Amino acid sequence: MSKIQEIAEAVEMGKTKIVAGLVEEALAEGCDATEILNVGMIEAMNVVGEKFQKSEIFVPEMLIAARAMKKGVEVLKPELAAVGAKTIGRVIIGTVAGDLHDIGKNLVAMMIESAGFEITDLGVDVPAEKFVKAVEGDGESSLVALSALLTTTMPAMKATVAALNASGERSRFKVIVGGAPITQDFADQIGADAYAPDAAAAAKKAKEIYPAAAQ
Repeated sequence: MSKIQEIAEAVEMGKTKIVAGLVEEALAEGCDATEILNVGMIEAMNVVGEKFQKSEIFVPEMLIAARAMKKGVEVLKPELAAVGAKTIGRVIIGTVAGDLHDIGKNLVAMMIESAGFEITDLGVDVPAEKFVKAVEGDGESSLVALSALLTTTMPAMKATVAALNASGERSRFKVIVGGAPITQDFADQIGADAYAPDAAAAAKKAKEIYPAAAQ
C-alpha cells in the first residue's frame, strides 16, 4: 500500500491521531502535496459522503473523518501555498436569522471544505443584509449556502434568498439551501438554485454547480 493510500484509508476511517504523521511521511518521501490532497484526502471524503448517503455510516463517523482530513490539511497548507495550489472556489455559509443551531451548518461547512472549497463561515443568526454584504465584499465567492433547522426560521431563509436575488452581484453566484424543514419544493418556491438534504449531498451539489456559478 502506498503512503497516499494509507492517508486515504486513515481519513476514511477517521484516524485523527495518525493522519498528520502520515502526511509528513508522504512529503518526506517526495509525494506531491497536491496529489496527497486530491487523492489521499478529497477522494477519501467522497467515499465517506457516498457511504453516508447509503446509510452505511452516520453523522458521527462523517464528522470524525472530516476532522481527520483537517489535521492532514494543516500539515499540507505550507506545501500547497509554495506550489501555488488553488482551492476549487470559495463558499459563504451561515445559519439564517433567528436560528441559533450550528451543528448542521458546521457539518456542511466541513464537508464542503473537504471537497476542496475555501469556507467563509458567517456563523448563526445571520441577517439577510450580512449575507449580501459578504457577497458584495468578496468578489471570489460563487456559492452561498444557507441553513435553517427551525420551521419558524423558514421565512428568514426566504427573505435572505430574496435579498440575495435582488443583489447586483446575483449573476455571479449560486445559492444552496438546506436544513431539517427545508425541501426541494420550498427551495424552488423561494428562488434558490439548489437544495441539499444533508452535508454529503451539499458537498456534491457544490461541485456540480460551482463551474456555472464561477463563469
